[in-house]
Amino acid sequence: MNFGAFARKKLNFLALFVLAALSLGALPYGAMAQEGAADPDAVAVEESAAEAPAFDYYGPEMIKGQPVGAEEDFVESMTFQPQFTDNGDYALWMHDAILMPIITVISLFVLGLLLWVVVRYNKRSNKVASRTSHNTLIEVIWTVIPVLILVVIAVPSITLLARQYQSPPEDALTIKANGYQWYWGYEYVDNGGFEVVSNMLSEEAALDAGEPHQLAVDNRMVVPVGVPIRIQTFGADVIHSFGIPSLWFKLDAVPGRINEKMLTITEPGIYYGQCMELCGARHGYMPIAIEARPLDEFNAWVQSQPGGMTRAQIEAQNAAPAVQDAESAEDAAEAGDTEAVEEAEAAEAAAEAA
Repeated sequence: MNFGAFARKKLNFLALFVLAALSLGALPYGAMAQEGAADPDAVAVEESAAEAPAFDYYGPEMIKGQPVGAEEDFVESMTFQPQFTDNGDYALWMHDAILMPIITVISLFVLGLLLWVVVRYNKRSNKVASRTSHNTLIEVIWTVIPVLILVVIAVPSITLLARQYQSPPEDALTIKANGYQWYWGYEYVDNGGFEVVSNMLSEEAALDAGEPHQLAVDNRMVVPVGVPIRIQTFGADVIHSFGIPSLWFKLDAVPGRINEKMLTITEPGIYYGQCMELCGARHGYMPIAIEARPLDEFNAWVQSQPGGMTRAQIEAQNAAPAVQDAESAEDAAEAGDTEAVEEAEAAEAAAEAA
């Protein structure tokens, strides 16, 4: 046997064994390197989710805006729900302090006239009917008084209309309510653009949660209290209508068109509404549930949503590149570059604007 050939075979086998061992040992390090090279955006999202403040939804004890049945309160079941917006308070005052007294007085007056005519001018009391055809004083009275009544009603009515369609301020929070057959989607345009899909709970799930059936939903529309909100509505398929009676708010959601209206809620709580435009077979199963929270709690909820960011976080994110550009331009300006000085001034202006 050739000793050299035998040695070469042994060495080749040893070399293959060493290479295999090194390869197996390198696998964990490669996996660790891949984990270390993960997408920085994904890491940032995970860190943001980990740092998000805790948020707990309101329970049924915070329900403030909902219909009341006659078996619970007969009188309240026949009137408007309690209002939790300034426009709602004004409209309720107009109804209670102006419209209802005027309607009551006119109704009683007309009823009194009818009874008086029936008793005073029946056939037994008047064998010969009066032939009076004109009375200038009465004709002036029944023309002027109704005009004055209409003027009294028109002033607060026009004021309420103007208040309802007041344009939201530039810094109002924008939330887009998208109507689908047959559920709602709430898109938080100013908080990262995430959308919350809201479906009606089953009767069993609603009762277990202590909420009213056909009004309770799986995901509520969470909004801040005391902050002007620009509600935009859009119909993804057919015409819907976004209405919440206790907030004095109703706005149609039309396909191919965006409507908007301002909403400012005055108290924390849960407020129920429904789609108020016939939109198909399950129109009656499109409830709306709004949960109004203080601003800091609203921001905590936003950060708990996938991709959700507060306004302060978005402003800081947008301002960071401008600040970096300003610092880079300033460094170049220190080197004596005139053009760099101009760039630094422009970058500083951009950073201040951001």
